[in-house]
Amino acid sequence: MSLHTTEIVLPGVVEPDGLRIRDRELPAPGPGQALVRVEATGVSFAEQQMRRGRYYDQPPFPFVPGYDLVGRVERVGPRTDPALVGARVAAVTKTGGWATAALVDAGDLVAVPEGVDPAGAETVVVNGVTAWQMLHRMAKVRRGGTILVLGANGGVGSTLVQLARHAGIRVVGTASPRHHDAVRALGAEPLDYRDPQLHAKARALAPDGYDGVFDHVGGAGIVESWRLVRRGGALVSYGTAATRDDAGNARLPVLALFARLAWWNLLPNGRRAGFYNLWAGRRNRAAFQARLREDLTRVFALLADGSLSAQVAARIPLRSAAQAVRLAESGTVAGKVVLVP
Repeated sequence: MSLHTTEIVLPGVVEPDGLRIRDRELPAPGPGQALVRVEATGVSFAEQQMRRGRYYDQPPFPFVPGYDLVGRVERVGPRTDPALVGARVAAVTKTGGWATAALVDAGDLVAVPEGVDPAGAETVVVNGVTAWQMLHRMAKVRRGGTILVLGANGGVGSTLVQLARHAGIRVVGTASPRHHDAVRALGAEPLDYRDPQLHAKARALAPDGYDGVFDHVGGAGIVESWRLVRRGGALVSYGTAATRDDAGNARLPVLALFARLAWWNLLPNGRRAGFYNLWAGRRNRAAFQARLREDLTRVFALLADGSLSAQVAARIPLRSAAQAVRLAESGTVAGKVVLVP
């Protein structure tokens, strides 16, 4: 038995209006699979880079984008727990989420608490796992520490600010002035990311340096981020937004960043530097799935009890994906743009 799905297809390097809508039939779920009726998916920086053909390890065109999703299990395949049917779940898919229904490996599913809004849950799937793992698994910042979050108004940044504040960590966050009130409301001290004296002002707020600096920008500014890290602290890089619109080989800036971070990490100065990769360790699939499930379950619990606030920038119909991409890329919104099938 098959099931109809509507998908958004990225045919190549195109402007947002070049996205295509495709209707097709999905096969019945196979062994270990679940068919999920998608209730919410999102537009993240990864999809923005995939549209430009600049995401580090994106698949060949054409493909269906969609890094994560939230929905309900409609059917399961052989050797899959039948109790999953009807459950609300989330999954990190990397691609395939921009659809009304998707086949997902059952081992990748994470339970979403009932009563949590699907769009709200969507904002903390990949963003929540990323923020949690960077803060608690990579930087390992303790209560009473101070961190600097670049892009504190963004999807990952706003979640990171909230997780840090919940853990008793002081946060300084960069954003454009129009987002400063929102950043303050999350509990961070805002700085204008375009201020020529940004790094000097960041240093003045933490004269001894930061226990963690979280940098999604990369480029030349990564050097200043490294200089702001205190002894015993960590620089966590998780993007190359500075080179988003550059022409040429998309892999070169990433490889150069990897090399720089690796060198810094070897220096005997008591500081650490690393690049966050959500997919690290996936070769040991069972351990990877267990770690992701554990961390995302913790994030969902904080969302369910009100400790974490979902930052939904906009809810846009799936068929209006071009509008959603333009809005997400405009830099005018705080939080995550959510596609609602």
